[in-house]
Amino acid sequence: MKQTLLQEKYPIYTLEVSKDETRFADASSIIAYLKECIDTHDIASYIGEFDHMAHTQSLANGQIAEGIESAKHILFCFGTKLPDPHVMAVRPRSIGVVDQGDRFTVTFLEAPMPPANEAMERWVKAIVEQPAC
Repeated sequence: MKQTLLQEKYPIYTLEVSKDETRFADASSIIAYLKECIDTHDIASYIGEFDHMAHTQSLANGQIAEGIESAKHILFCFGTKLPDPHVMAVRPRSIGVVDQGDRFTVTFLEAPMPPANEAMERWVKAIVEQPAC
């Protein structure tokens, strides 16, 4: 898993995994696994799923990079406190899953809460490793 800055300002985590290195066959099965992780976490709360590819395809000027076969988000929240109204800007969380035919690219934005990052990192790394959530 790599940590990088997207567009020089967004700290993101990225895992690229070849399909022959994972037990998952498609983006939907990874999303289902992540939902299980969220559902069994003691703080995280599942919100929903978003099919980013279907949305982009429905737009008159929507553009999708060559090689992307599926692109989905799972949305959830780790929020345990509302110390002020500004914290809402960094919530909720999401993990994006892109199927590129021979591999998956899984990404998420760094959260301002270390336990949230630790959980998301563990969940995403387990896409390659055998242990569950």
